[in-house]
Amino acid sequence: MNIKKTITIGAKTQHPFTIKRLGYGTMRLTGSQIWGEPKNRNEALDILKATAENEIHFLDTADYYGQDITNKLIAEALYPYEKDLIICTKVGAKRGADKSWNAYDKPENLRASIENNLKTLKIDQVQLVHFRVMPESNTPIEESLNEMYEMQKEGKILHVGVSNVTEEELKIALSMGEVASVENAFGYEMRDAHRGLQEVIEICTEEEIPMIPFFSLQSSLPNNRSKIATIAQKYNATSAQVNLAWLLHYNDLILPIPGTSQLSHFKENIKGFDLELTEEDMIFLG
Repeated sequence: MNIKKTITIGAKTQHPFTIKRLGYGTMRLTGSQIWGEPKNRNEALDILKATAENEIHFLDTADYYGQDITNKLIAEALYPYEKDLIICTKVGAKRGADKSWNAYDKPENLRASIENNLKTLKIDQVQLVHFRVMPESNTPIEESLNEMYEMQKEGKILHVGVSNVTEEELKIALSMGEVASVENAFGYEMRDAHRGLQEVIEICTEEEIPMIPFFSLQSSLPNNRSKIATIAQKYNATSAQVNLAWLLHYNDLILPIPGTSQLSHFKENIKGFDLELTEEDMIFLG
């Protein structure tokens, strides 16, 4: 089966960008529990440098990863940035002193987060920002999104996306403005995740909205995992490589962003981009 090797974000806007259909998620570059500095800072920097060396031009980050650690690492490793690098950040959440994950989605919170991202990343505009919905929040989604689109008008944000959304929340976002991408949980063994991409995949496909899955390599189902292992053995590949290949073959609008804190795993994972699965493989995997 042939797959599309590139994907365009903001295709219906005046500022589309087309990139390789493989990105890198930086969350694992932080310390334990996504908090603080990485155990091996030099290796973290080497991984980021390796993304550029392997023509991966999409980085997913957030200022609440390690308390702004991933943004600082990105700037240290890659600034001044290559012109084709897309840095995608998220707002709407904040870590507490007890390492809890809390909503930070009032208009003034979102604006503070964007200003912080701009400062730490050393940029004047964020190319893509996902507003992450925190289900326990008391802030109406319309209020949060209105501020996102206002900052887009001001030029602080180029493209607005959403994350962790339900079908209804995505419909609300689409009624208010252009949605450049959706970042929800999804993977071979994560298809039934609450607030996952499976809930919104029909809308995204119909509207041609790129989908960015997180937790895409998470394993939980032994029977499915054995099927992945069977295909991995067939191609002398790793399970992670087969998982990524499955994502790439599943839907042309999916942009995988596998993350890891180990350079050796990074080098292994990206080989999944070139793993071609047959139609029979996809049927077998289900």
